[in-house]
Amino acid sequence: MCLQLSKASNTISQKIDGKDPDSVDYAIKRLIDRFGPLFGRVFRTITADNGSEFSSLTNSLKDQATHVYYTHPYAAWERPTNERHNGMIRRFIPKGRPIENYSRTFICQMIRAIDHLPRKILNYQTPAEAFKRE
Repeated sequence: MCLQLSKASNTISQKIDGKDPDSVDYAIKRLIDRFGPLFGRVFRTITADNGSEFSSLTNSLKDQATHVYYTHPYAAWERPTNERHNGMIRRFIPKGRPIENYSRTFICQMIRAIDHLPRKILNYQTPAEAFKRE
């Protein structure tokens, strides 16, 4: 499974060990450590679907200024940025191919490539440029 978070259309994605709450919690804690006191400014909101792997997300973020929103089942329109990024990821990893077949290095290279594509929503800046400026 891959945990994907977006900021200004910038993707922070990491391969996690499983599709369970402990794996998501561990990934979130690593991000909190990585961004330190800036975590709440970088991630003002996190939108998750109602999968059981996100069941402890609110507890994982209880000491942060980040708000967690859960979408309704089968309501992709409630998380359009995530769906847009999923489409870009599918250019590299076709639907139906197990994520286990891809290394963490490949995932990082893929996300780096995606974050260097200009976006209309960002006035044709790349997400990497917008994120750095922010």
